[in-house]
Amino acid sequence: MSGAAHDGPALFRPLTIRGLEIRNRVWVPPLCQYSVTARDGVPHDWHLVHLGAMAAGGAGLVIAEATAVNPEGRISDHDTGLWNDEQAAAWSRITRFIRSQGAASGIQLAHAGRKASIWPEPMRRRGSQPIEEGGWPTVSASALAFDGYREPLALDESGIARVVDDFRAAARRAVTAGFDLVEVHAAHGYLVHQFLSPLSNARDDRWGGSLENRARLLLEIVRAVRAEVGAQMPVFVRFSATDWSPGGWDEEQTATVTAWAVDAGADFFDISTGGLVAAADIPVAPGYQAHFAEYVGEHADAPVSAVGRITDARHAEELVSEGRADAVMFGKAMMRDPHFAMRAAHELGAGTSMWPPQYLRAGPEYNDGEW
Repeated sequence: MSGAAHDGPALFRPLTIRGLEIRNRVWVPPLCQYSVTARDGVPHDWHLVHLGAMAAGGAGLVIAEATAVNPEGRISDHDTGLWNDEQAAAWSRITRFIRSQGAASGIQLAHAGRKASIWPEPMRRRGSQPIEEGGWPTVSASALAFDGYREPLALDESGIARVVDDFRAAARRAVTAGFDLVEVHAAHGYLVHQFLSPLSNARDDRWGGSLENRARLLLEIVRAVRAEVGAQMPVFVRFSATDWSPGGWDEEQTATVTAWAVDAGADFFDISTGGLVAAADIPVAPGYQAHFAEYVGEHADAPVSAVGRITDARHAEELVSEGRADAVMFGKAMMRDPHFAMRAAHELGAGTSMWPPQYLRAGPEYNDGEW
């Protein structure tokens, strides 16, 4: 992980990954919006403004929400997708604007597995959307349901192969759409995580049992994505570093598989936690997941980002300057204030270099140092 050998706040130093330079370490993680009311997976004006505002607000990297690689992989029927060319064309409008603001754009490629087919208002209605009301059958590593959801079908060999091919095709479309990087979603209890964790994977074939077998799907997806995006585009992986449940996925397994994923072609690791077990007791507090990012980065010798209740610029600066993380993801903080990066730069004395010229008159340099 990066140290503090350069001048200025560590949070606002550029970071180069393969052929991409990212202007700072204030990043936006995937933030599900459940806003595609046409149910066709096509992003629209809401996504342009939502993501574009944070790019204009100074973020170094903006990663678009969990985007399904096939229709049945959507969390809800209001999710974005990247399984056809119409969706790719709509995303290209958004990536052009993000780039015009000096930020890098990423997209999280995802398959929800047994957590698919939920209501499109997950903050208000829980559980699976009934088939007769627009839902669909779900799939997973094993026929083990997430608490309160319908039982999934266990994927067979041909089904697994189709999933890998769908990630491959979505990665190809991500390049066409103009994204600067792709992230494989292997966290939060979704399909790849369902294969990784022994709590959701009870298979006795080459996709289950040993850690090598449980990691096989992820590694095949990473190899497929790398083959499609070429040598210059970064490939990220988002992990949940722990299930917060005895006998489940943990930081040691995460670090081991991270090193394998590097060998398969991944470059950077976005470390979150949880999502596989509904009743997990998670000690939520400011920065409660950051030590998992530090652990994975050190034990896998790989670059990582920290995420989770990090809302203070000085806290984030400490994480990066002390080498505990290479970047920090700001989710809800960015939704509350899309200009969070500009505010953080002011607090840390990093200047206004990432400010849009249209906003400079509101900057501290024109207002007696006041924000």
